[in-house]
Amino acid sequence: MGDSGSPGAWLKSKFEAAHDGVTVKWRTPTSGSSNLTEFVQRARRGASIDADVYVGLNTDELVLVDQKLDSPLFADVHGDLSHVGDLKKELRGLDSKGRAVPYDTGYITSVADATALDRLPTSFDDLASARYENDLLMENAQDTDTGKAFLLWSIHAKGSGGYLDYWKSLLDNGVHVLGTWSAAYKAYTNGEAPIVVSYSTDQVYAANNGENLQKYTVDFLDDQGYANPESAAVFAGSDQRALATAFVDFMLSPSAQKHIPQLNYEFPSTTTGSLSGNFQKYAKVPSKPVTFTYDDLAGKVSGWVDKWARLVAQH
Repeated sequence: MGDSGSPGAWLKSKFEAAHDGVTVKWRTPTSGSSNLTEFVQRARRGASIDADVYVGLNTDELVLVDQKLDSPLFADVHGDLSHVGDLKKELRGLDSKGRAVPYDTGYITSVADATALDRLPTSFDDLASARYENDLLMENAQDTDTGKAFLLWSIHAKGSGGYLDYWKSLLDNGVHVLGTWSAAYKAYTNGEAPIVVSYSTDQVYAANNGENLQKYTVDFLDDQGYANPESAAVFAGSDQRALATAFVDFMLSPSAQKHIPQLNYEFPSTTTGSLSGNFQKYAKVPSKPVTFTYDDLAGKVSGWVDKWARLVAQH
């Protein structure tokens, strides 16, 4: 299985308790900048995958995997899931081929220090105005989930024919593009700039750590936020197909949907999930969430990111 993240220990304990004699073993691929790289390389060589489920799959990653391989890396399992009908409406069509199963979702947005700004930006155009010159920190869209999601959000807002002009205006306005989310967030918390591309659950983390919530104000541009679901997928070559599918189904169960999202600082993917405590108080959902499905991204996402990267490099 792929990288477990924070809920790994909970998932392992509960699933093993419900399945006598079953042992869940988490492992993290060791090669490449993406966790998927090792599996793609092994599939191209015809080597054994030696894993049953991949956890932490982004939709754009699935598109890129399909571009690199002639045969599917993951199996269509939607028809075998008892809880798939509980998925939120906006997540049901994420992958029309039935492979990616979203188990939680986050909203990428701008987060601002309201103690350092007279007014927060209200739109993409506002963010690129002289009022916010040198104020925005973001992550590289080639290498980070948040950076790529913010880029995709801007394409959703400006269109594939207009997003590069928009990014030229952002670059002219002094946007700071850093290599990782942690680097950008550290710069933000150090006061190097008052706006950062991050998550709509940032106030939850701030509240849990006794921080001033105004310094982590979730700022939905145009009342939107980019939904970036995390999915699980069963490897097509798994010799434990039924058990692997049962594990994915368990991730959608009401019990799991009350634990996984909060351990990941995300939101449930199903209508049966719930939030409590500081999550219920401070986690923010945009009134107009947007996202791209697999079909929206297929044949396009690589070109969009490459053109963006060339523009940033030339600036």
